[in-house]
Amino acid sequence: MTLDIHTHAFHPKIAQKVLVQLESHYGIRPVGTGEAGDLLERLDRAGLDRAAVHAAATAPAQVIPANNWAIEMARTMPRLIPFGTMHPGFPGYEDELDRLERAGIQGIKIHADFQGFRLDDPALRPILEAMRGRFTAMFHVGDRLPPHQNPSCPAKLAAIHRDFPGLTVIAAHLGGYLHWVEALEHLAGSEVYVDTSSTLPFIDDALLAAILDRHPAERVLFGSDYPLFDPGEEIAALQARLRLSDARLELLLGAGESLFRPFDKQAPAS
Repeated sequence: MTLDIHTHAFHPKIAQKVLVQLESHYGIRPVGTGEAGDLLERLDRAGLDRAAVHAAATAPAQVIPANNWAIEMARTMPRLIPFGTMHPGFPGYEDELDRLERAGIQGIKIHADFQGFRLDDPALRPILEAMRGRFTAMFHVGDRLPPHQNPSCPAKLAAIHRDFPGLTVIAAHLGGYLHWVEALEHLAGSEVYVDTSSTLPFIDDALLAAILDRHPAERVLFGSDYPLFDPGEEIAALQARLRLSDARLELLLGAGESLFRPFDKQAPAS
């Protein structure tokens, strides 16, 4: 199975609004509509089998609606692997994690920067404990603020990895969007998975090479960050930038398979 570990697909009612917000925040013009149908077409053109799809509830009240959308995608779009979402301010996290697990949801996305908390918030810890051994955790890491001021940063994620052994952790954006010096210091060489999303246009060659040389190749996952970038174009850019051998590209595109149960072995939705 080949996999894009980092994509987004929004409900048609909100997709256009979210694209405007993403462009305003990152200064990147989205390449697609942000809807699942467009994502699936782009996976086909890229020669990819499946994609993990992420959303993050920016307020506690959004947790259940966002997770309902993830469950709907899981029921109706077998090529997509939707992640659920959680928020430290949501009081019923245990029941909600149980609901997601029954529905076959295999991962949780945490985006502290957009969700309005810090990765070292004590309120997050019981949620992470409840996720351990049950869900893969995809963390957004990094942004424009200096690492010590940013809600997420490589050092904070390294502390989570240390404090919650057995929690499968993916650090998005090669360990920290715009925080790659710190990613090299705190995450490279660890057992944390990293993905390639929203990295290539912004990182210099020396730092990119240093991180990839230090980090285990089997823990580097391909991610496009669709709809900010097109999966096929990102694969081509990786091949050109890194001069990947066929075997290395195959590993990059397939390394995430072991994180997920096959669709036909997931628990039925309830």
